[in-house]
Amino acid sequence: MDNLTASERYQRAKSKRASPSFDSFLELLDFQLDPFQEQACEALALGKGVLVAAPTGAGKTVVGEFAIHLAIEKNQKVFYTTPIKALSNQKYAELVTRYGPDRVGLLTGDINNNSEAQIVVMTTEVLRNMIYANSESLIDLGYVVMDEVHYLADRFRGAVWEEVILHLPKDVVLVSLSATVSNAEEFGAWLDEVRGDTVIVVSEVRPVPLDQHVLFGDELLELFEPGTKGQRVSAELVRRHSAKLRVPIGKINKGKKSNNAFDRGLSRIPKVSKPEVVEILDDNDLLPAIFFIFSRVGCDTAVRSCLQRGVRLTCREQQDEIREIVERKCSSIAEEDLDTLGYFDWLSGLERGIAAHHAGMLPAFKEVVEELFLKKLVKVVFATETLALGINMPARTVVLERLDKFNGESRVQITPGEYTQLTGRAGRRGIDTLGHSVIQWSGNLDPASVAGLASRRSYPLVSPFKPTANMAVNLIDAFGRSRARQVLETSFAQFQADRSVVGMARGIRDKQISLDGYAKSMECHLGDFFHYSSIRRELTDIEKVLAVGNTRAERGKDIRQTKGRHELERKLAELKVRMKTHPCHSCKDRETHARWAERWWKMQRETKATIDQIEGRTNQVASTFDKICELLIELDYLDDKDQDLAVTDSGRMLARIYGERDLLVSEAIRNKSWESLDAAGLAAMAAALVYEPRRDDEGFEPRVPKG
Repeated sequence: MDNLTASERYQRAKSKRASPSFDSFLELLDFQLDPFQEQACEALALGKGVLVAAPTGAGKTVVGEFAIHLAIEKNQKVFYTTPIKALSNQKYAELVTRYGPDRVGLLTGDINNNSEAQIVVMTTEVLRNMIYANSESLIDLGYVVMDEVHYLADRFRGAVWEEVILHLPKDVVLVSLSATVSNAEEFGAWLDEVRGDTVIVVSEVRPVPLDQHVLFGDELLELFEPGTKGQRVSAELVRRHSAKLRVPIGKINKGKKSNNAFDRGLSRIPKVSKPEVVEILDDNDLLPAIFFIFSRVGCDTAVRSCLQRGVRLTCREQQDEIREIVERKCSSIAEEDLDTLGYFDWLSGLERGIAAHHAGMLPAFKEVVEELFLKKLVKVVFATETLALGINMPARTVVLERLDKFNGESRVQITPGEYTQLTGRAGRRGIDTLGHSVIQWSGNLDPASVAGLASRRSYPLVSPFKPTANMAVNLIDAFGRSRARQVLETSFAQFQADRSVVGMARGIRDKQISLDGYAKSMECHLGDFFHYSSIRRELTDIEKVLAVGNTRAERGKDIRQTKGRHELERKLAELKVRMKTHPCHSCKDRETHARWAERWWKMQRETKATIDQIEGRTNQVASTFDKICELLIELDYLDDKDQDLAVTDSGRMLARIYGERDLLVSEAIRNKSWESLDAAGLAAMAAALVYEPRRDDEGFEPRVPKG
């Protein structure tokens, strides 16, 4: 959908004639644009910002490339931001091929290459840091392309995207590229509010349709009944799953610790090895494939197991071509380092058409894997979910080893959003008529639940934005406390909270109507039944307290003679007298009135709880900011001697520490906690602060935002 006026829609209809910029861009392309791509580019040509929400592989980046085209025409700078270094490196290589190395730069924290170029690719954190530092690189900036902007929902890093969106100069045109999210209109409305004119362009059409399978033992089955468009789970899958879980009564599965029939049933569903899965895919013409494993160690182990089994997916000519490319790409690596880096084992896998791809690999190795996969020389890649975050490596098939993963705290089911992102790699546009996803089946999966996960093609974008200590000092240094607070009140998190408050306020109005009705129904002609019901409720509450006391006394904790109990018993006797002497006590409809009174009290509790929720959500982001400021004042990172807050020298140090443990690191440095440490101790402390686990049962990769 879009929010163009009738006049603008008319202009859009004739845009190919009216926009020379768009015409010249189209001449550079060797393919026809899809309608959603045209719509987004036309909006950019009109000077508007755009939010493009479309499935993975649909071609959203064309819109970003048009923004680059416009920036070059206007002699302005353009920044292209991504969530991960691997994606930044790949985009940089693509743009260098198109525009040349002099025109394109790369900034990823550990790489600073031609940072003053007209086109600069960077991770989103780098742009956030530039904004806070008021970098001169922002001069003449005309466009910012935020790829994978749905990463805003990441609970650890998502706040960075909101900071950039809120603090970019208003004259910079923002191009937001997102996966398909169910609340794109809400996100677009917020962008329109904080950035100005923003056109929302949504496409839910996959460029290559997806055929979804399960690998049940060594058999490929359909996940959905043919012809039902993903509406009905396969009857054959349900039958096979149920049959495998049936265990004859009295039959004991010897050698197993559990005698539970269900547990024994789970073990009856065989799970073939990864080399066998590769062979099954090859036999069914489903290669090339990406096999997602949520562990770096698991990816490397899978490659080794394929080599040990003797899996070979390449011919002699392909092996020679692979070796030539590898030697050329890795020529800068010192020969004495090759063995340490595992080069020869890695090369052996590549020559067989098999590779791993994860964040723990040498960047040069990952780039080689990506190139060989695109050239159809590597046929199977065992990858972590990092690969799903926009890296251009489409495959015919995506295999999911399991549907749960370790999220840093516990094993959790992947979300519909994560499933959509992972399977978005399946299907090569212009090559495949169908993409394929394969779920390796296990007994703990439920066919209906898996079908529900796989049939949801979009997920909501929910902001986890919360102010941090680093954010607070940077905002106060740039804007002062009052304006910083106002900026935070415009965050997407507060925008969503305010919208939910509207719904809750509407609910309060409905509850108030019910309260009035209940109050009317409990009216008594003999007296004030509300007062009478209050006495009854208080009496009942005291009786419950005394009953608990009796129970405790029976367990040997004698509290019957305490002063508090005597007071309660006295109060109870007084309430009984008041209840019996109340005019309403003698009403023949007393219990009917009492039932309406109970409903009134219950509704009153619910109404109060909703009001408390509203109070908690109203200005919640700014309120958190205030609390952080008070703490920073106490710790001398901020000075409140003047009417406004000022950043101290310690605060300026904190302003340069970006990370989840910003205040902890700053305090340790300021208090010289690490000065007595030797080299090994300092390395251990640094590792504790930046540690990324590697094992499957402990570690997790950069996350696809939850849906």
